[in-house]
Amino acid sequence: MANTAQARKRARQAVKLNAHNSSQRSTLRTAVKAVRKAIEAGDKAAAAQVYQASVSVIDRIADKEIIHKNKAARHKSRLSAAIKALA
Repeated sequence: MANTAQARKRARQAVKLNAHNSSQRSTLRTAVKAVRKAIEAGDKAAAAQVYQASVSVIDRIADKEIIHKNKAARHKSRLSAAIKALA
């Protein structure tokens, strides 16, 4: 356990920050799953619309450095390619 007041405060802050970042990562995963679900449904127009909303979420979370910018780009690229592959 933390011995100094400063260390105790940093431990409290770390718990709050971890909870916030976990929530943000959950939002990201939900956005990606929504696009995947639309792709599996086979509706290209609906998938493209959901993709646009998800790109906003992905970029916002990458800007906050909760995920790396390259990981965000990778998610967007793979989702976009999956949408383009729909017949």
